[in-house]
Amino acid sequence: MKIFKRIMLIVVALILLIVISVIIFFKTAPQIGGKATGERLERMERAPNFIDGKFQNTVDTKMEMTWETLKKTLSHYLFADKTFKNPQETIQVQPFDAKTFSEVPDDSIAFAWFGHSTILMRINGVTILADPVLEGTRASMFSFMGPERFDYSRHISVDDLPKIDAVILSHDHYDHLDYPTIKALIGKVDQFYIPLGVGAHFERWKVPEDNITELNWWDEVELNGLKLVLTPTRHFSGRGFGDRFNTLWGSWAVIGPNKRLYFSGDSGYFPGFKEIGDKYGPFDLTFMECGAYNEGWSEIHMFPEQTAQAHLDVKGKLLMPIHWGKFDLSLHPWKESVQRLSKKADEEKISLFTPQVGQMISLSDSSSLDPWWQEYK
Repeated sequence: MKIFKRIMLIVVALILLIVISVIIFFKTAPQIGGKATGERLERMERAPNFIDGKFQNTVDTKMEMTWETLKKTLSHYLFADKTFKNPQETIQVQPFDAKTFSEVPDDSIAFAWFGHSTILMRINGVTILADPVLEGTRASMFSFMGPERFDYSRHISVDDLPKIDAVILSHDHYDHLDYPTIKALIGKVDQFYIPLGVGAHFERWKVPEDNITELNWWDEVELNGLKLVLTPTRHFSGRGFGDRFNTLWGSWAVIGPNKRLYFSGDSGYFPGFKEIGDKYGPFDLTFMECGAYNEGWSEIHMFPEQTAQAHLDVKGKLLMPIHWGKFDLSLHPWKESVQRLSKKADEEKISLFTPQVGQMISLSDSSSLDPWWQEYK
């Protein structure tokens, strides 16, 4: 009996130790970010899309997975053979020349894709970095677990980039907002343009307040002759437990004197794309989410065929798929998304840009579709 009590005491002590450790981790781990207070929280509370302490989507959006979907997802990540899903060879990254990128003429548009949703774009002589995830090795709050980036021949880092005029951010999920990347960008970026509430993370990470501009949906700001607009998406936010919907999410319209770009961030398909197109289109180029989809969360991520339709809704001319090619975030094979999109784009007569990782592309390039992924297993 004494032995049993001793064992129980040890078990209880271990459970308490684990609970305390978890609490300490979530309160002290810098990568999780901060919580809005003071004037920032007051501004959020005045926002019409902030209701009962949470930001809301413009349409009803189901977030809860069914028990069957949850079991299938957990089983996949814990036990499934992922050789059919992830690249079995090293993805070759093309050389990126920061000097050449910086010298793109003001009347041209150029961009480079660094995998997933990280895009470096130059428009009207302004260099903008979108959803930078460059330094971190996992899309996770943990350094030892969570989706690990694919094997690239070389991972572009902040040190490889030219001078950045602005960073635009779609939302605070780990595959879009990377703590070590933001830390590396401090002092190298003129301004960070981010959705409401996300400034609390940046404040904790010691980004100067003067370098942060927080926007609500449909807010517009001027940047060196460009207009930047944070536009709605159908998604959610959160970096820890219990903070879902505490910060805003969105997409970006980048409007120059003669050219327009659209960066979708993450979104399920919704009528808002048509509203964006009616208000700010047509767009010369769209960077549109295409990956990490599943029937279990179909209202917060688009299927590839919906990606094509969203591009048409915003009145896009050229389409560049993003949100693929770097992390395993769903149950489908890594290149299935771009294969399905290519087929649908052909049916709809949509022009695709599918550059290799690191490759600089100009809108004047005559060759748009490069099925480089076909060379990889």
